[in-house]
Amino acid sequence: MKIQDIQAIQLLLATPKKIVIIPHRGPDGDAMGSTLGLYHFLIKNNHQATVIAPNDFPNFLAWLPGSETVKIFEKETEICTQILEDAEIIFTLDFNAFHRTGEMEHTLAKLKATFIMIDHHQKPDDYATYTYSDTSYGSTCEMVYNFITFLNKKEDIDKTIATCIYTGILTDSGSFRFPGTTGNTHRIIAELIDLGVENTQIPVLLFDNSSFSRLQLLGRALQNMKILEDHKTSYMTLTQEELDSFNYVKGDTEGIVNYGLSIKDIVFTAIFIENKDEGIIKISFRSQGGFDVNQFARDHFNGGGHSNAAGGRSEVSMEETVKKFEDLVTKLKL
Repeated sequence: MKIQDIQAIQLLLATPKKIVIIPHRGPDGDAMGSTLGLYHFLIKNNHQATVIAPNDFPNFLAWLPGSETVKIFEKETEICTQILEDAEIIFTLDFNAFHRTGEMEHTLAKLKATFIMIDHHQKPDDYATYTYSDTSYGSTCEMVYNFITFLNKKEDIDKTIATCIYTGILTDSGSFRFPGTTGNTHRIIAELIDLGVENTQIPVLLFDNSSFSRLQLLGRALQNMKILEDHKTSYMTLTQEELDSFNYVKGDTEGIVNYGLSIKDIVFTAIFIENKDEGIIKISFRSQGGFDVNQFARDHFNGGGHSNAAGGRSEVSMEETVKKFEDLVTKLKL
C-alpha cells in the first residue's frame, strides 16, 4: 500500500468516524473474518462502526465474535440504506466491484463517503479513494492484518481480532493448501495463535459441525460427479429439487467443489448449483497448476475470482449450462 495513502487514512481515522464495513454477497469465511476483524479494530479505536452484509452469511460462521451485530441489507434495507448514507467512511472488503454486492450496488454507487478497498481479487474497479489491492495474497484477512500493521496499530490486535483474521486465512487458503499460502502467512498465523486463537477448535466449528442432511447432500453431489478423463476435468451438479430434498440451508454446499480435485490426474473441476428463485445456475470452478479458472469464468460464465478458484453464473437451464461447459472443456489444453 502506498505510504501517502497510509498517512491519509491515519489522518482520517485520527478522530472518531461513522464507518460502514461491507463484504461481498454470499459472504464466506474470509469476507466475514475480514469485516468483523476490522470492525473490532475500529470499535477499539472509538469509531462508530457497522458491518452491513448484502445477504445472510452461513450458520457455520455465526460463532464469529461480533456476528450478532451484522446487519443484513436484504432484510433491513431501509435501516441499512440510512446507515450507509450517514457513513463518513466505507470499507469494502474481499471484493473490488459494486456488482458483487447484488441489490446494494445501486445504493453504493450514489454515496459520497470516502471508500477504502481491501481486496485480493483481479481487475479492481476504480470506485475507492484508497485501494489496497494485491492478488498475491491468499486472503483478504491476511491483508487486514497488514493494514492494521501499516497504521502502526499492531498492538491493538487482540484475541478477538486475531480469531476473525485467523478464520479468514484458514478458509481462503484451503486450510493452508492453496498457492497463495506463503511463509509469511504461517508467520502471521503463529502470531495469531500466540495471541490466544483457539486453532484446534476453529476448524471443528468451521468444518466438523455438519448436519446429517448436509452429508447426504454431499453424497448426492458425489454421486452426480462426471469425469471427462481425456480432458483432466470433473464436474458435479445439484438441482433445486435435490437441494430441497436434503433440506438445504445456506452454506451446505460450501467446499463441495474441492472434492473434484481430489481425483488422480484431475486438474480442473466445477460444481453447478441450481437456484430457481434467482433463475440462475451458480457455478464454482477450481483448478490446480497453471490453468486459470478466473479467466475461464470471466470469458464464459459472467464470473471471476482467482487463478485457481473462481465463480460464475448461467441464466440458461442446467442441461444447457453443462453442455456449454463440456463443449468448452473439449477445446482446452490441460
